[in-house]
Parts: sequence; C-alpha cells; structure tokens
Amino acid sequence: MGKGKKKHKLAKSEPEAAPLEGKVLGRKEYEQALELLHIELVKLQQWVVQEGLKVCILFEGRDGAGKGGTIKALTERVSPRVFRVIALPAPTEREKSQMYIQRYMAHLPAAGEVVIFDRSWYNRAGVERVMGFCSAKDVRYFLQMAPQVESAMVKSGVILLKYWLEVSPEEQERRLTARIDDGRKIWKLSPMDLKSFDRWDDYTEARDEMFEATDTEWAPWYVARSENKKHVRLNVISHILARVPPGKLEKQAKIELPERKIGHYTPKDLPLKYVPERF
Repeated sequence: MGKGKKKHKLAKSEPEAAPLEGKVLGRKEYEQALELLHIELVKLQQWVVQEGLKVCILFEGRDGAGKGGTIKALTERVSPRVFRVIALPAPTEREKSQMYIQRYMAHLPAAGEVVIFDRSWYNRAGVERVMGFCSAKDVRYFLQMAPQVESAMVKSGVILLKYWLEVSPEEQERRLTARIDDGRKIWKLSPMDLKSFDRWDDYTEARDEMFEATDTEWAPWYVARSENKKHVRLNVISHILARVPPGKLEKQAKIELPERKIGHYTPKDLPLKYVPERF
C-alpha cells in the first residue's frame, strides 16, 4: 500500500474488539442502553450546531447487513434538519454523464450538519463493480482517486467516518428470507438483491480491494460485526460519540412553558370530515 495506507478493518489506535461470546441483550436492556445513547446524541447535535461542525458518516455493507436499522436507531431522536440521511436512487441519464462522485458531493455537510450516507460513492467499488455497471478501468480509477478526494474533504474540515457492517452468509440469508415472509419488509428485497445473492465471493473480493486501497490514516474504515442487530446499533452509536465527543455546551436558560390564555375565541361549528375512529 502507498503512504498513509494501513492494514484494513480498524484504526491502529483502536484494537479490534473481541467477538461476542454468547451474550445477547434483552429488549429491556437494549432499550435502556439506547435511551442513554440517544440523550448523548442530542448533546452531540447541540455541539455540532454550536461549533459549526461538519460531520459525514458513511454506512456500507452487504444486503441485509443492518445498515437501515442502524441508521434509524442513530437518527430517531434527533432533528432531521441537523442529521440528514442520504439514500440516492439509481443515477439518471444526466447524472451518468457527470463526473462519478459529483452527485454525492452536492450532499456533503455544511456547518452545523451531520450527513449520513446509506450507501455512498463506494457503490462503485461494490455493487457497480460486482454487477457489471462499470468497467474494471472505472473501478481502478475510483480506488486511486477516492483517498485523494477524502483527503480534500478532511482538510476542508469535514469529520469523515466510514463504517462497514459485516454479516455472515448464514445470517444474511436468514434476514433476506425473513423479508420474503414479512409483508412489512418485502419492499426491502429488491430485484438487485436477488441478483446479488449468489455473488458472495465476488463481493468479498471487492470489499477487500476497497479496504486495501481506501483505508487511510485520514479516513479509516471501521468494521462493525452485525450478526446481532441490537449490539451493532449500540456499538456504532457509541463509536460515533467517541469519535465526535461533545464539548462544553453553552448554558441554556431553563425551559418553561409560557402562560396560555384560552377562551377568548369560540370555534366555529364547521362541517368538517373526521377520520373514522376504528381503534
């Protein structure tokens, strides 16, 4: 690897975590831990706005690795005006004619924002490569240029965090099968997921080459084991809070509801159509 590159998976300063040894969080324990992390995320949100920070978080991984659930757990108690989730559809014909990374750059954070990419420019190194949507030359060029682009992002003040959610083939198959049998999840199983299903080794090779080329000192990859959805959500949120720790927040006045006056206006008896109360 070139200068600034290192062994993939985790930053040198952070030893790889030991695998779970049969420990499984119950729902109550999980919800209690998540509630505490949500409180810290609200503090982080205030800190990002107060200091004008620019935070960009990427989530990558195979189909069924748990990216969507982790992002939902991360964002469900914070403001969508500060924490923006970007999940781009397939490129239009116009976007296909642009420089590849151009449509992603338009979504990078401004001061006081946290932007979360549910799949990112690394589509080129994964899905597009494996499914034949780009040439081998396109992939080589992307892997060469991505570290330079990310270096420019970091030098401009963007805090860039890249997460790869790692799932086993057995767990992936279990989750994808569950989508077929659950009417609430069937929309998650796209035709592309079905075409990708038997290309496990191709995705593994693509992942490893991506790590080798783009795991840098300025923008390392962090690998999170996602065999257990509860654990990976808590682990990733904890890691984000450790990488962007909130500092001292400005003291805020105690919040009190103002006195309210009701009864000065009599509502009109309008012929409105009400929703049937079936529950």
